[in-house]
Amino acid sequence: MKKILLPTDFSDNSLNAIKYAVQLFKDQTCDFILLNTFTPAIASVEYMEVASAQFGLLDAMKEASNTGLDTIRKKIESEFKNSKHTFSQISSFNMLSTEIDDLYEGNVMDMIVMGTQGASGLKEVLFGSNTIHVLKNAKCPLLAIPNNFSFEEPHEILFPSDYEVNFQEKHVQFVKKIAKLYHSRVNILHVSYSKKLTDTQEKNRQKLATYFKDTAHLFHMVHNENIVDSIAEFQLKSRINLLTMLNNKHSFFENLFFGSNIKKIGAHLNIPFLVIPSKI
Repeated sequence: MKKILLPTDFSDNSLNAIKYAVQLFKDQTCDFILLNTFTPAIASVEYMEVASAQFGLLDAMKEASNTGLDTIRKKIESEFKNSKHTFSQISSFNMLSTEIDDLYEGNVMDMIVMGTQGASGLKEVLFGSNTIHVLKNAKCPLLAIPNNFSFEEPHEILFPSDYEVNFQEKHVQFVKKIAKLYHSRVNILHVSYSKKLTDTQEKNRQKLATYFKDTAHLFHMVHNENIVDSIAEFQLKSRINLLTMLNNKHSFFENLFFGSNIKKIGAHLNIPFLVIPSKI
C-alpha cells in the first residue's frame, strides 16, 4: 500500500492537488493522509502557546481545522469513489515543514502531493513559501501540482540532468513506477554548453540507460547556454505532462530552482513537477 501525504490549507489549489493524486493512483491501493497544520500569526512559539490557551484561540483553530479536513475527505470520497483508497486525517498545531519532517521520521508517508500555491498565493508566484521549503527539504518524493492543472495521464515525462550525479537505481525507481502505470516515455534531457560529455558525464549517462532499459526512454541533447528556456521549449514541443528532477544538494537542481532562475522558470512551469531527493 502506498502512503501518500496530502497537505492542505483548504485553498482551491490544494484541493486540485488532492484530486490529481487520487486520479493518478486510481488503480493503486493507497492510504491518503490529509494534513492541515495551523498556527496563529505570531512569531514566537512559546508566546503562541500561552496566548492561544488564554483566549481559547487554539481550540477554535483546532475545530476549524478538523471541520475543514472532514469536508474535504467527504467531498473526495463522494466524487472519486474507489475501494482501493482509504483516507485518514491529521490536524496539527505546528509549522508545515516541521510536521512533515516529524511524520516522515514516524514512517507515516512514502510520498507527498501538494499544490504549488497557498490560499494567499499570488498568481505570479510559482511556489508559495511553504511549498518552496518543503520542496527543498523533503526526504521522500514530492509531487507539486500547479494551480488549475486538470489531471491528464502522464504519457510524456521529462527528466533533465547535467549528468553530474552519480545515479543509483533508487533515484529513478519512482519515475519508472509511474511510467509503468501509464506506459509513459521518459525523455532524458541534457542541456550542454559544449558538444562533448566529460568521462564522468558519459559514465552517469550510461547508468541512466541501464536503469531505464525496461522503460521506454529517449536521450536528448540541446546545445544552449540557457537551461531554463531549453527546458521550457522542450516541454512545449514534446507535449510533456510531468517534469521530474533529482534534488541533489549544491547541484543542477538547486541552481536551477532556487537561484535567480526561480522567477524565470516560474513563467513556464505549468505541469506537475516531481522532485526526488538524492538521499531517498
